[in-house]
Amino acid sequence: MRLIRLALLAGLAVLPASAPAQNAAPSPRSAQGDVSVTIYNNNLALVQDVRQVSLPNGRSRQEFPDVSAMIRAETVTLSGEGFGVVEQNFDYDLLTPAALMEKAVGQTITLVRTNPATGAETRERALVMAANGGVVLKIGERIEVLRDDGLPVRVIFDAIPPNLRARPTLSVTMDAKTTGPRPLTLSYLTPGMGWKADYVTLFDEKAGKIDVQGWVTLTNNTGTTFTGANVLMVAGSVGQVNQYEGYNGGYAPPPPSRPRGNRPGTESGGQQLGDFHVYPIAGRTTIANAQTKQVSFLDVSGVPARKGYEYSNSWMGNQSQPVSASSILKFSNARSGGVGAALPAGTVRVYMRDSKGQAQFIGESGIGHTPGGSNLALRTGEAFDVKVQPVMEMREQITLDEWEKYARYKITYPDGSVKEVSAERPKTYWRTQMRYIVTNARDVPVTVDVAQGGLNQWWWWRDLRVVDESIPGTQESADRRTWEVPVPANGKTELTVTFLTPW
Repeated sequence: MRLIRLALLAGLAVLPASAPAQNAAPSPRSAQGDVSVTIYNNNLALVQDVRQVSLPNGRSRQEFPDVSAMIRAETVTLSGEGFGVVEQNFDYDLLTPAALMEKAVGQTITLVRTNPATGAETRERALVMAANGGVVLKIGERIEVLRDDGLPVRVIFDAIPPNLRARPTLSVTMDAKTTGPRPLTLSYLTPGMGWKADYVTLFDEKAGKIDVQGWVTLTNNTGTTFTGANVLMVAGSVGQVNQYEGYNGGYAPPPPSRPRGNRPGTESGGQQLGDFHVYPIAGRTTIANAQTKQVSFLDVSGVPARKGYEYSNSWMGNQSQPVSASSILKFSNARSGGVGAALPAGTVRVYMRDSKGQAQFIGESGIGHTPGGSNLALRTGEAFDVKVQPVMEMREQITLDEWEKYARYKITYPDGSVKEVSAERPKTYWRTQMRYIVTNARDVPVTVDVAQGGLNQWWWWRDLRVVDESIPGTQESADRRTWEVPVPANGKTELTVTFLTPW
């Protein structure tokens, strides 16, 4: 199986038992035309709406209701033939009870009161004096506050103010050269709409396989429903001016380190838009306001996968008791593995079947936008049966002569260059001997990646020397060295390492 074109899940509208479907009020007909919506990851969407509009000759004011209530007015464009745009206004003051009362300040309304005992109604004309956190009325010669005390009182307004709209509306003054109907394309950007990816995986440890389902979750909080739209989702965050507005300049902690085994791929594929990947929804769909919609976009099975373990220790980290290693799930989205598709950023939730065959949740991890052909390593939780206890067995000062006996341990950078940094010779040097006790209570052998961090305490020296290690390690960076420690079933392995450092 491979990446499938997005197929919409069928949604059901549920009515309360006390409100039969035949009595439900019909929703107002949308004024939108042929709508296309492009949705980005960073709470942004591009709406393109083609409407048939009949224009008179010369200047006229045309209204376009049912635009987004969060429309970015400065991004609006209106294209077509035979006209020019003179002025455009976005009327976002929507018709609500509170807005009606605020607009009625200085005007006269009618109060209708109902006697709870008799049901008789009385009507009074009242002048609205203020509507700031409450309504102040002048009725005859008295001043009264309209309270929300549950008594049967309602307000009748003489008319709706002209600047209140039942639906978000864009009004445009146009100058047409000819009379007649024509298609007009209204385009604009709006926040309040976004999408994210979620993945559900079922891991079979014995078979070394994983099944992956990918879901896109759409959200619409624009205040407007987009009916029968062509929908395209773009994986990636497009640049926006002031998109980081509100940042207070404070320190942002770095994201947690990712486990070993993540490697970006080089396989191309799928639909692209510039440097972004795009995912179209098959057919047309309605994105209702205040709605969350899920769409399936990936369904693959039998992808090769394996489980591993990892433990990372800080410099001179010393534990009095064993601690759990992290459980790591590793697989690839390469074509050869059965996926063959780029994966948009999201959360991967991992399940395994228990002894009764029931799928049980065992952890989740986030991934970034991942190109095709990548290797993924996901930290899913802490292992119950696989433990690591780092012990600092010795920490002693050594002499300058002893320091000079050992060759400088050089760091090779990702570009292949080897650099040495000159610095003032330190006055003291240290030998640190570490022992890592790795135990396995499982009935199968495991391999645990043990990493020692903090090896770059004084980065300008870049002078670390490993003079003895019971298992050959890999210097992954100036700050981190890693050992792959094999541990037999129901057994134990001890890794010993001796470091020479100028700190």
